[in-house]
Amino acid sequence: MSSISLRSLSKQYTNEKHTLENISLDIKDKEFLVLLGPSGCGKSTLLRMIAGIEDITQGEVYIGDVCVNELEPKDREVAMVFQNYALYPHMTVYENMAYGLKIKKVKKIEREKRIQAAADILQINPLLKRLPSQLSGGQKQRVAIGRAIVKEPKVFLMDEPLSNLDAKLRNEMRIEIKKLHERLDSTFIYVTHDQVEAVTLGDRIAIMAEGRFRQIGTPMEIIESPVDMFVANFISSPPINYLDAALVERDGRVYVDIDGVLLEANLPVEMMEHPPQIVAGIRPEHCSITEDSTDALSMNVLFTEIIGTDVLLHLSYKELHFIVKKSFDQTYAKGQRLNVALTSKHVILFDQHTQRNLRSPQ
Repeated sequence: MSSISLRSLSKQYTNEKHTLENISLDIKDKEFLVLLGPSGCGKSTLLRMIAGIEDITQGEVYIGDVCVNELEPKDREVAMVFQNYALYPHMTVYENMAYGLKIKKVKKIEREKRIQAAADILQINPLLKRLPSQLSGGQKQRVAIGRAIVKEPKVFLMDEPLSNLDAKLRNEMRIEIKKLHERLDSTFIYVTHDQVEAVTLGDRIAIMAEGRFRQIGTPMEIIESPVDMFVANFISSPPINYLDAALVERDGRVYVDIDGVLLEANLPVEMMEHPPQIVAGIRPEHCSITEDSTDALSMNVLFTEIIGTDVLLHLSYKELHFIVKKSFDQTYAKGQRLNVALTSKHVILFDQHTQRNLRSPQ
């Protein structure tokens, strides 16, 4: 079993506030969990605590049913892939992959079998005699992953492994890592600050901020129902749009009023006894351009941004910057007036004071 249980983990450096505080989480056997958050939120520290290369101030880490707090990293049956590859420059690719196995006194015939199997999976057979200086960034990362595979660990720990690669290579390696997880059938914990990586790779995503979990759920759960405005901001690419709004009651039902456009709020009418001030969040992909100005907001085009077969329309609305994402099927001129339609299903309502999602159960 390669399930992982984090129980009330905390990390505090001398005379500093907690980097991590009271972190608890159960990671299922063979799950792909992504730790997502801004720089400095504690996600890499948490990964290193699981690996055993960072001391734990308080709490326990279980791998399977074994508490590993007192175990050396080499005895935890985990393998870690770092952002900077961490390859030995004077060793060939083969020697880099074999080194950890030699330390564990794995017999030569078994070493060769594992290295060959990993090289086949990652398609790096032609690279085995090369030095790291003779490899591209993508090749180095494949070798670093191969070095982890040959250890046959229960758990793979990956700390922003793609951040040094260019955009095209990142896309390719994301697919390879996803395939690798399915093929190896192991537990993966993956650290990133890139929301595209998170939603592409993760069975679940744990969003972190200031040393705590803000929300844990499947990509779809977090996208459709972020617990607060921080999560909504962080999981949205391009950025989510925000508009001031108000709750109104009509015939015993609650609506959200966005500058005269009424949308179903899907909130209990009892909330209208003390209605909160609200902000409406609308993702760029959930807006549409319409010829009908009824129940739509009128906006001016600032500029357009073409991304592959999509276009981002950057619009101005009452001195706010508003983005609409749509297919690239026509051109728009700067200053052009457009009607932007919203739908009840995709508008997320936040309490302006607490910034919490009014519909979120968490």
